[in-house]
Amino acid sequence: MAELSSGGAKGVDRAAIFLMSLGEATAAQVLRHLGPREVQKIGVAMAGLKNVRREQVETTMQDFVTHLHENTALGVGAEDYVRNTLVDALGPERAGAMIDRILLGSKSKGLESLKWMDPRSVFEVIRHEHPQVIAIVLAYLDADQAGPILSMLPEQMRGDVLLRIATLEGIQPAAMQELNELLEQQLQHNSGAKASSFGGLRCAAEILNSVKRGAEQGIIEQMNQANGDLSTRIQDLMFVFDGIVEIDDRGVQTLLREVSSDILVVALKGADDTVKDKIFRNMSQRAAEMLRDDLEAQGPVKLSEVETAQKEILTIARRLADEGQIVLGGAGGEEMV
Repeated sequence: MAELSSGGAKGVDRAAIFLMSLGEATAAQVLRHLGPREVQKIGVAMAGLKNVRREQVETTMQDFVTHLHENTALGVGAEDYVRNTLVDALGPERAGAMIDRILLGSKSKGLESLKWMDPRSVFEVIRHEHPQVIAIVLAYLDADQAGPILSMLPEQMRGDVLLRIATLEGIQPAAMQELNELLEQQLQHNSGAKASSFGGLRCAAEILNSVKRGAEQGIIEQMNQANGDLSTRIQDLMFVFDGIVEIDDRGVQTLLREVSSDILVVALKGADDTVKDKIFRNMSQRAAEMLRDDLEAQGPVKLSEVETAQKEILTIARRLADEGQIVLGGAGGEEMV
């Protein structure tokens, strides 16, 4: 994480500051209650903390205490308190999966256990299953974990699986129980089951955004042949890094305020000149010059690191779009009048 600005930290950075302030033992107790993806995100943020000023720590702690006083005891139910606290600490997108597990009472430990595994290991578990089972599993996982798994599937199967994800509206308790039992047998876990709802067009689009670039076009072509209308609707919800040039200037400025300089430098290493020019035009002259200097000073960067940085910025962009702060351009954007 880059040096924190005077404006303070947000989302996962605030959670990292808060946990670092609690001490190792207490922080470890808190992390035990989080899901694998949240632990990974917060762990990265904690490892990258530097130059955190005393007033920023005090502000973060005071915000937590104030929130605790305002949202406990009288007036607000436990469910609202849990939801608000998690969203405030982790941001709406990162907190979403955890909120579902806590508030909806999901006990699908068979599926849940897959979230702790790397994509290759998950692929080995589900590779011989029916495409519908694979679709359910991928829809349950986070997009940045499901995307690489989709890329590992046989080429002729990828489009079919993604279309199944797009039309998936949920899974009945009995089917969920059966799927969990199947996974438990392979993973030697004990688990119960509860109804769960996931999948859909946006889930399919997010997974496709997380697929390696070389495989993406082939999957789209398969979907076009199988179901052109559904394929178009999925593509309409996609937003790739180059699509930043389609965002209006005010939207780009809003986005840049949410992105750390370290992430931006790495992301732009793999961007074309039109994207870079769009970014530079929406920064102050001094900030643009500093960014150019950082890009020139930056040594070779692995493609995987560039893609990870770009995906992090895309996640922020989609969150801002969902909150109504920006309008994404390209196929998925709306024409402004």
